[in-house]
Amino acid sequence: MKIAFHLDLLAKLKAYKDTSVAMMRAAQARGHSLFAIEPGNVFSRNGVVQANPLQLTVNNDDSQWYEAHAVPVTPLSEFDAVIERKDPPFDMEYVYHTYLFERACDQGARVFNRPGAIRDNNEKMAILKHSDMIAPTVVTRSAEVLKQFVAEHKDAIFKPLDGMGGSGIFRVRENDANLNVIIETLTQLGTQSMMAQRYLPEIVDGDKRILLIAGEVVPFALARIPMIGETRGNMAAGGRPEARPFSESDKRIAETMAKRLWAEGLFLVGLDVIGDKVTEINVTSPTGFVEIKAQTGFDVADLFIRKLESVVGP
Repeated sequence: MKIAFHLDLLAKLKAYKDTSVAMMRAAQARGHSLFAIEPGNVFSRNGVVQANPLQLTVNNDDSQWYEAHAVPVTPLSEFDAVIERKDPPFDMEYVYHTYLFERACDQGARVFNRPGAIRDNNEKMAILKHSDMIAPTVVTRSAEVLKQFVAEHKDAIFKPLDGMGGSGIFRVRENDANLNVIIETLTQLGTQSMMAQRYLPEIVDGDKRILLIAGEVVPFALARIPMIGETRGNMAAGGRPEARPFSESDKRIAETMAKRLWAEGLFLVGLDVIGDKVTEINVTSPTGFVEIKAQTGFDVADLFIRKLESVVGP
């Protein structure tokens, strides 16, 4: 297959731990041709969605892991699969590119995850569709509603709706002297909505990443253990990754959500689970492949490519 990856600048990827790089290495190992589409290199001309791609050859040297050269402008429909791996922020520019990719799908392109499904599943807001899986949660820009939520639950997590990697997340408690300023900051003085969730003390045992690929569950969870004195388990915030077998509640959540999300056209999903509650549904560029393989031997990237082959076909 000809597989194109739409992702951030190649030169900025950390190959020793990057999931996109692991995917590329697995794809090349199975005989597929690789292309990269860096930010700003997708456009519509005369109604046809096209790209300025780079053709790639990858290797296992993390310091110089790829060779790339430009190839002619190519309609996205000429690739057998386009893998969407552009990181947030999920701002209006990101929304615009989902529209472009959706038009490409109308022209025959196969894009994973499906652009409309990404757009319809904001990584914070999407949990609201699964009320049976989540802790008490509110989304609002009202300071009064947020204060009432903290008063009711005594301990809460506040987060922006467009962040990633744990950025902008606050833990707030009843009678917190900084409550007003935190609300003002996250809501931008009441002009922008944010999310509040009841604090889950199980976070001390890890914020678990559960990976779903084409409706199949990767058989290990990657617990991100917060640093001492830290609320966030995100690896970008210093969380220590620890691959683990599933608990019974992990298995129930994973199997239920795999069916629901694959039906929406979400090929790759990273669920964030604390205790027995889903806290986020990551659909833009889920990670964790490298850590799971390093600790368990299970090759998630190889599974990803094999599932892609089965969906796209020969």
